[in-house]
Amino acid sequence: MGDIKGFLKIKRHTAAYRPVCERVKDYKSVNLLHPKDKSMEQASRCMDCGTPFCHWACPLGNYIPEWNDLIYRGRWKEAYQLLDACNNMPEITGRVCPALCEYSCVLGINDEAVTIKENELAVAENALLEKINKPKPPKHRTGKKIAIVGSGPAGISCADQLNRAGHSAVVFERDDKPGGILRYGIPDFKLEKNIIDRRIKKLTAEGIKFETKTNVGVNYKASKLLNEFDAAVLTGGSRMPRDLDIPGRNLKGIHFAMDYLIQANRVAEGENIQTKQRISAKGENVVIIGGGDTGADCLGVAHRQGAKCVVQIEVMPKPAECRGKECPWPKYPLLLKSSSSHLEGGQRQWSILTREFIGEKGDVKKIKCVEVKFADKKMKEIPGSEFVIDADLVILAVGFLHPEHTGLIADLNIKLDNRGNVKTDKDYMTSKKGIFCAGDMRRGQSLVVWAISEGRCCAYAVDKYLMGSSDLPCM
Repeated sequence: MGDIKGFLKIKRHTAAYRPVCERVKDYKSVNLLHPKDKSMEQASRCMDCGTPFCHWACPLGNYIPEWNDLIYRGRWKEAYQLLDACNNMPEITGRVCPALCEYSCVLGINDEAVTIKENELAVAENALLEKINKPKPPKHRTGKKIAIVGSGPAGISCADQLNRAGHSAVVFERDDKPGGILRYGIPDFKLEKNIIDRRIKKLTAEGIKFETKTNVGVNYKASKLLNEFDAAVLTGGSRMPRDLDIPGRNLKGIHFAMDYLIQANRVAEGENIQTKQRISAKGENVVIIGGGDTGADCLGVAHRQGAKCVVQIEVMPKPAECRGKECPWPKYPLLLKSSSSHLEGGQRQWSILTREFIGEKGDVKKIKCVEVKFADKKMKEIPGSEFVIDADLVILAVGFLHPEHTGLIADLNIKLDNRGNVKTDKDYMTSKKGIFCAGDMRRGQSLVVWAISEGRCCAYAVDKYLMGSSDLPCM
């Protein structure tokens, strides 16, 4: 490493957020990026450790110590080349990834981990400024044509890898624009959509075709995939939401988190949504059920819509703030997280079970709850702890079940696993020969970085299936 004692001289320093009073008035990114000299300084903290567990923890196998060293030395172009070799969308993971790598940083044993996620973003953004990441179409074409159904992170990374191998990739997307959950499920204050647009523009220049407003299995026959393409990859995500089957669920004002976020993203892009169809938190008492990242995104949107009060409740106990014996380094710990949205306001409550929705004239007005405790891995209600929360708008952010089974999956008659996800063999092939699957559609709801990894591994399997062997990386 450039400075083997850098971690002794420099302390971790993360980039700041825009002031709360300013950022809640718009949907622009909340993050302020480090200047180059600060990134170089922070990169110097990366140690010359014998075994880089950060590399082990990253689903993409990023060359983290190597490009940190290159950042420190000011060799930004080489740093990007290493980053690009493992990650098809570093400008996106550098913004939305929970940084599994940082929790396995060796420095994190007795100090604060290296700012790996921010350093990754610095490399990606510098590549844009210095025009390092120019389009590079493949020099040779194989003559093979592959359909990718779904343009989320798994689909984009799979198409990118297959295109690099010389195949012709066509990505089908049922929505107006490509990006999947990146575009419609993540608010602009976390991921501005021009960032997705510039990645799509680059991939298009490299030869990948994007067919939007095409719902395979609905307005495009699934059988055409088998007739017109040499192989197909299903990367449609896991979009069936988990519901709460409790009294009062049919009341108006109760919405799934993804419906709320998708509409908010469309409005932020300037789309005109009729007043009667608007899901707005303006002046309302908002309750978000679910304490995960999706719930936090809903919290940030509610702040920007002008909610009167926002409460986020979670049935599980409040996570610890520090590692415990049950989750030692280098495992990923389930610790208390506070996103930028939590820092903007609102209340958070844990160990709360939602019992019933209470309404007036068909609209939800209150939620009946009870406190719970967990003993011997069983949840028990605490007698006498019942209470009521005012709620004019309720957002259900309690996760997803599996991909949509109607349409594409049904038409192809593809086998599912016991969780309702698409079943594949070790080579990502479904029960239909030549039809592959990757991402949340195959593994269940997960992280963007895992979706990218799935797409890359699936691309290797498809390339091997078509050509007999593959030089693509499988990670």
